[in-house]
Amino acid sequence: MMGLFDTHAHLYDKAFDRDREEVIHHICKTLDYVVIPSEDLMSSEKAVALAESHPSLYAAVGIHPQVTKDATEEALAAIAALARTHDKVKAVGEIGLDYYYLYTDKETQKYWFARQIELAKELDLPILIHDRDAHGDTLSILKAHQGGNLRGILHCFSGSLETAKELMKLGFYISFAGPVVFPKSLKLKEVAKEIPMDRLLIETDSPYLTPPPFRGKRNDPSNVRFVAEEIARLKGVSAEEIAEQTKRNAMEVYGIGK
Repeated sequence: MMGLFDTHAHLYDKAFDRDREEVIHHICKTLDYVVIPSEDLMSSEKAVALAESHPSLYAAVGIHPQVTKDATEEALAAIAALARTHDKVKAVGEIGLDYYYLYTDKETQKYWFARQIELAKELDLPILIHDRDAHGDTLSILKAHQGGNLRGILHCFSGSLETAKELMKLGFYISFAGPVVFPKSLKLKEVAKEIPMDRLLIETDSPYLTPPPFRGKRNDPSNVRFVAEEIARLKGVSAEEIAEQTKRNAMEVYGIGK
């Protein structure tokens, strides 16, 4: 059995309300670790509670770019307190920029992205980055805050190889989700093929982005194996090799087992 690490799964999502414990029980039998990213204070609290209830689960806390219009300093202080008082919080996220939906204006998104980057540096935690149709501004903000202990993951990467190279120069890891398995994702497959093994991560972004052969159904972390298998095919190596290397990478960036 492959030692898999799903670096990004929203297990508190209402899509899991009916059978969450059953899903988690299955995860604990089939995967080594899962990190649960957050979207706001409430989901941060839920992610931490889930992480503390199962040894295979860890949490990331933060404010998602789509909801930064409702962000407050009080909420961020409460999120920071969660990170300081719970050892199973391993990152700040997911944070970043989303210019596809623009539920929040760009300047507000950029402010809270930068604010949470500085919080992560203060906490000495990696960041989990959401970047949708905002590659240029994401890079600019990361470069403006680079240095010291800034590190992290570009979740569900969708950019070019050039963008990935710039991010890796800054010390970031590149994570691929279900879209890399989609037959029409030819450009993304080319990018995944070229990412060095020591900078590569895999995820599901459950309950979203379900890969074939389960497209159209709810995603769950056990499907991360399909991402591993596709990247293995692209790179011409075994799925076990991808699973083991991405697990090592994830444990390194999240500081698990140190």
